[in-house]
Amino acid sequence: MAEGHTITIEQSDRHVRVVRGDQVLAESDRSLVLRETGCPARYYIPAEDVRLDLLTPSDTHTRCPFKGTASYWSLPDATDLVWSYPEPKPDVAQIKDHFCFYEVEVS
Repeated sequence: MAEGHTITIEQSDRHVRVVRGDQVLAESDRSLVLRETGCPARYYIPAEDVRLDLLTPSDTHTRCPFKGTASYWSLPDATDLVWSYPEPKPDVAQIKDHFCFYEVEVS
């Protein structure tokens, strides 16, 4: 990690739900919460709790020097709505096979 940059990942004790329109895209009691310097807390949801059948892989890929290369998925009306790190860097290996959405409901 860069000087002063930290990432922590812990098991969330909260219920996380992702809804778009009238469709539930993901719902989990097993998500991970990732906190990164300068970024909002993000909930990473296990693939088994995500409606991957509703999502279409995108051609978008971004590179994070701390987490690795992210792949994105879209809905017909929402481009690059969700991302994951198929091969995350060793320091954040826990987020492998988890998906992150820009907007989630947490309870």
